[in-house]
Order: sequence, then structure tokens, then C-alpha cells
Amino acid sequence: MGEMGEECGGRLHVTVEGRVQGVGFRYFVTRAAMGLGLTGWVRNRYGGAVEVVAEGERVRLEKLLASLRRGPSGSSVRSVHPRWKEAAGEFVGFKVRRTV
Repeated sequence: MGEMGEECGGRLHVTVEGRVQGVGFRYFVTRAAMGLGLTGWVRNRYGGAVEVVAEGERVRLEKLLASLRRGPSGSSVRSVHPRWKEAAGEFVGFKVRRTV
């Protein structure tokens, strides 16, 4: 266990806009998050954006955020809107959710 609840970490809620659908973005995010040991989900939004919610250590979430800014080859990330919160600990694993 880390000091002062560090193991609990935080929650990162991100909306990514640009050419981010139909380019494998959700699977890129899933691989990156799982590789970092994060939990949460990713889904497409009907407006064309991708939404990501991830929980884990802050340093790992920062690495995921850097990956979201780059995106997979074939994507073109125009903007990234991160919001930071406290972790709720509600997720097991990292999943792709249905488009909303």
C-alpha cells in the first residue's frame, strides 16, 4: 500500500474529439489502459467524439492522457477535454461500452 491513500489514485474523465471513430480508437484506448493497469471504460458518442473514464494511480492516468492526445495511427485528435475527480473504485477491468 502506498502512502496517504496513493493506491486509490484518481479518476480521469476525458472527451476526445477529431477523427476518432472508425480508426480503432476504442481498442487503442483499451490496450493502453490495460497495459497501465487502469480500470474503467471507453465508448463512442453519437456526436463523433470518444469518451473515456479511467481510474488508477495519477501517474498512470497521466500516461493514458498522453496516449489519448496522440491516438492510434489513422486518427486525428483535434481536442482533448480532461476532467479529474476522486476514484470511486467501481470498475473491474477496462471495457468498451455501447455508443451513446
